Amino acid sequence: MKRSYPLLLGLAAALVAVDQWTKHWATAHLAFAPSRHVIGDLVQLTYTRNSGIAFGLFADMHFPLWAFSALASVIVLVLASRHPVMSLGRQLALAFILGGAIGNLIDRAATGEVVDFIYLQWNGHGFPVFNVADVCVNVGVALFALAWTRESEGQASATSTAGAAPESDAHEAGGADGPAAGSGPAGGPLAGEGADRPLA
Repeated sequence: MKRSYPLLLGLAAALVAVDQWTKHWATAHLAFAPSRHVIGDLVQLTYTRNSGIAFGLFADMHFPLWAFSALASVIVLVLASRHPVMSLGRQLALAFILGGAIGNLIDRAATGEVVDFIYLQWNGHGFPVFNVADVCVNVGVALFALAWTRESEGQASATSTAGAAPESDAHEAGGADGPAAGSGPAGGPLAGEGADRPLA
């Protein structure tokens, strides 16, 4: 389908709005408060600030990590501009990645840190605290990989079908039913001449 900037930018903007609203809510209601258990110990809401990238990685790294979010946003826009025809799956994937990248970019540009508040725990093993923007980026990457795999399989199938067509056509044109159209008997006389008729 044709690339749609309203779809890409509109969905990304909506995701940024959701991400920023949830971060403001977490700051107002969870900061300096005990963790809230949403689904037992499995899903909890706990406020923290992360100076690294997603899931607390590279938190002690002295590097402007906002550059990663900015670079991801630029890459998404370049990919969209260079492909006027793009499947719906890829467009949704790019929108999720763009929305997540911009959501965390806003935090890093403003304070140098990102607000995280979603905490998962299973059998005593906890997952690093994350936010809605992190979810968007990971969902986008997964969607992009899935769309890429399906499109590659479809192209391979189409190529295989196209390669088999000429052989089938050749068999139909000169198969066992007889010689090709327009060919005459190999040893027959010329038209209008009998076998015993002398030349004029």
